[in-house]
Amino acid sequence: MSGKYSTANKRHPSGRAVRAFNRREAYGNGWKYRMIVGWLIAILTVAPFGWLVVTALKPAGETFRFNFAPVSLDNFIYVLTEVPIPRYMLNTALVAVTVTLVALWFHSMAAYPLARLRFRGRELLFNIVVATFMIALPVILVPLYMLTRTFGMLDSLLGVIIPMIFNAFGIFLLRQAMLSIPTELEDAARIDGCSYWRIYTSVVLPLVKPVLVSLGILFFLVNWNSFLWPRTILASKDIWMVQQGLQAMQGQFAADWNYVTAAAVIVAIPTLVLFFVGRRTLTESIKTSGLKG
Repeated sequence: MSGKYSTANKRHPSGRAVRAFNRREAYGNGWKYRMIVGWLIAILTVAPFGWLVVTALKPAGETFRFNFAPVSLDNFIYVLTEVPIPRYMLNTALVAVTVTLVALWFHSMAAYPLARLRFRGRELLFNIVVATFMIALPVILVPLYMLTRTFGMLDSLLGVIIPMIFNAFGIFLLRQAMLSIPTELEDAARIDGCSYWRIYTSVVLPLVKPVLVSLGILFFLVNWNSFLWPRTILASKDIWMVQQGLQAMQGQFAADWNYVTAAAVIVAIPTLVLFFVGRRTLTESIKTSGLKG
């Protein structure tokens, strides 16, 4: 009787309802804990930038004091008028946008044959490209400097742009994305008489648009924040980039951190704008890329 009673009790609707309620309650508690952890991580991530903004609004001498000192925009006005930060930002934007557009174009053209075409030595060529991941910039800094000097590109933005175009990560990521494209789409395009170039521009590129958007954001941020290579070949202050300008301000205004922090906030604004705009663009491209042929 006890066995029958227990079996009937397990099959009773009220028992299932109790178990379902317990699962929902456990899931709800776990969700609350995850939300708390997420908010803590978000606060820890945003806190340094918040401190940077507050410091930039304080007058000189009140930078590292925790008080309610009056805030003003004098530091930002001084940086924008007395320090050539706008010029540095214009140079950096020119380099970052040019490198991003050219790199996406050439990286996608390099990834297409490595992913969709069959030819001898394809895997070896791809392995050589991937092997460049292990070569850091400081390792090739001297030979890269000598090549740049040989071609007469020292102390010019062109000397910054050309060496920064090649990035094995972009080729690798685009190739992996192109490998997931069904072959039936290419077969249908060939039946319609499309050439390899038409297939690449009209079929492959629209389908990897989310990856292109992500790489574009990444390339722009990397070039916006680059310091070592521009610092190596740029000597004229008129063509300095923002990271060089910030580094020079730390030496010139060593005791006036309010100016340095104000300049850092101004320099960070384009990256924040790009993040919010790019996030929306990336979401829309993920939704619609599969509908484009």
